[in-house]
Amino acid sequence: MAEHTNGSTIDPKSGYSPSNSTFYSKRKPIPLPSNKSLDVTTFISSRAHKGKIAFIDAATGKQLTFSDVWNAVESLATCLFVDMGIRKGYVILLLSPNSIYFPIICLAVMSLGAIITTTNPLNTNREIAKQIKDSNPVLAFTIPQLVPKLTGSNLPVILINGEQDSITHTHKFNHGNFKIVGNLEKMIQKKTCESRLKERVIQSDTATLLYSSGTTGASKGVVSSHRNLIAMVQTIVGRFKLDEEGEQTFICTVPMFHIYGLAAFAAGLLASGSTVVVLSKFEMDEMLSSIHKYNATYLPLVPPILVALVNNADMIRKKYDLSSLKSVLSGGAPLSKEVIEGFLEKYPNVTILQGYGLTESTGIGASTDSLEESRRYGTAGMLSPSMEAKIVDPESGKTFPVNKTGELWLKGPTIMKGYFSNEEATASTLDSDGWLRTGDLCYIDEDGFIFVVDRLKELIKYKGYQVPPAELEALLLTHPEISDAAVIPFPDKEVGQFPMAYVVRKSESTIPDSAVMDFIAKQVAPYKRIRRVAFVASIPKNPSGKILRKDLIKLATSKL
Repeated sequence: MAEHTNGSTIDPKSGYSPSNSTFYSKRKPIPLPSNKSLDVTTFISSRAHKGKIAFIDAATGKQLTFSDVWNAVESLATCLFVDMGIRKGYVILLLSPNSIYFPIICLAVMSLGAIITTTNPLNTNREIAKQIKDSNPVLAFTIPQLVPKLTGSNLPVILINGEQDSITHTHKFNHGNFKIVGNLEKMIQKKTCESRLKERVIQSDTATLLYSSGTTGASKGVVSSHRNLIAMVQTIVGRFKLDEEGEQTFICTVPMFHIYGLAAFAAGLLASGSTVVVLSKFEMDEMLSSIHKYNATYLPLVPPILVALVNNADMIRKKYDLSSLKSVLSGGAPLSKEVIEGFLEKYPNVTILQGYGLTESTGIGASTDSLEESRRYGTAGMLSPSMEAKIVDPESGKTFPVNKTGELWLKGPTIMKGYFSNEEATASTLDSDGWLRTGDLCYIDEDGFIFVVDRLKELIKYKGYQVPPAELEALLLTHPEISDAAVIPFPDKEVGQFPMAYVVRKSESTIPDSAVMDFIAKQVAPYKRIRRVAFVASIPKNPSGKILRKDLIKLATSKL
């Protein structure tokens, strides 16, 4: 047993301390700045690095150098402060696909002490309106094609690219719907004589408000501080040894509005001098062409894309030169032995690295940092630096040692402040000592590797996206011919899981499964669509009325 700073004894093999039932990270702790008056933008911009090109737009080839980025951030922040009156604590909505301007907007907003909230461009008007109502932004950034999704919001809008004339004139701009108040490129180029008064931003202030389904299903705003983001940046830079390796090139296909994309690209890589090639959306051919064209070294992705790379390897290798690629980074779900070994057989010079994190932990939690670690098949990795964990029995609250399954609790510098304006949800997810209940059933083995066994939380993972069953069930119950419904995850090799609905028709109804699927498809983003329907006489529930999803999952998968 080894001594820890707090006097507890720790098993150096597992990281477990029996004196307080806590697992400690075996990785080197991350350095965190002691200066309380520090925003994440200043922290990133003041880091020394040798990089030249920060972002490349894969579609147009447009490049932004690091000096371009920081000049743009300063110009935009000044315009927002002087011309738009944006102040510390104001919420700004960013509705956009991946773009080389996405990080500039985030960094400019956060430098003012204002708060950035992002949303999925695939979300419907209804879903976006719900987030706007909850987060109460004072301004929105979006692209011309997505302006109609803000209809009825009354939000002033800054266009990320294009002019007001490029938007269809069927939308009223100044009559209660929305008003175009600026153009991002013009604001970035504007040389203002006025200087802005820098408001004091401290590390504990809120920086981002990202929406997550959390452990219960309903979408909630996750409040992350500047300190959370600074710790996330330090973890990423340390994990990839980017300070030591020098300039690297990352391909960005994962969505920047999501914590996975925001963590890696809007902050983490800017801090190390690496180059990020940005794809506005995932498209396999464009991704592979970009690796070839820009000699990319790192490729972050989700498991279904990795599976596609394995299944189509022969065709891919004939058409594309991927010899520059050193590592693929997979997040969203642990990879099986078959997928890992299949990939290594087809791409022997590429290392697979995996990661586990939640929006509530600023994307940080556990990772495999070498091929040897990834070959501990099925693992989510070892605890990230400066992270602590407990394995807790969800029923009794008892804590467990190695190789015992319970709910994973996490504690560390990247854990959120709480849920926005939702004390009840915060109290049920964060305890008074700062432990985050992840909602994942896990065990930690004798070598300190975490294995996710099941989900306590009922989220469906479709291509890495989270789909809350409760939201789809609530929509199904609004259909005049449906008396009851339950939604479960159905396993699928291509996408991981997709939503399947069990539906109880009202008497005399003969509604077909296609009509049920169409009803939902019109109201939700494509990744949330129900793709299979079964009709039943009743939905199994426990005495308190909770749906027995496990019984339905067993029924659905028994025929596979």
